[in-house]
Amino acid sequence: MSAGPKYEYRWADGVQIKKPIEVSAPKYVEYLMDWIEAQLDDESIFPQRLGAPFPPNFKEVVKTIFKRLFRVYAHIYHSHFQKIVSLKEEAHLNTCFKHFILFTHEFGLIDKKELAPLQELIESIIVPY
Repeated sequence: MSAGPKYEYRWADGVQIKKPIEVSAPKYVEYLMDWIEAQLDDESIFPQRLGAPFPPNFKEVVKTIFKRLFRVYAHIYHSHFQKIVSLKEEAHLNTCFKHFILFTHEFGLIDKKELAPLQELIESIIVPY
């Protein structure tokens, strides 16, 4: 799983896989979606009852979710964008990514260094706003 030659992403969930392992992009996405589902289903992180408190580490969990989702976008843009263009689907990808970036920027959910693989694209999105 990579975003160009300078960025490789390894998987670790801290529970079943404690030490980061090298995995293919499809496997990384599979692990990620399963992990995100587990986080969302965990009532100690995302309370279901009205008035139940969120945990002190809530923002950190959310930031980790968004950081890892960004890595999927970075991989798609670096490894599959030409295929997306050939399918004439780039407007959809770009719109989804723009909303994702504006949201994460507004709430400070991804550290700037994590955004490096798509920095030029991100600046073209954020600068007009």
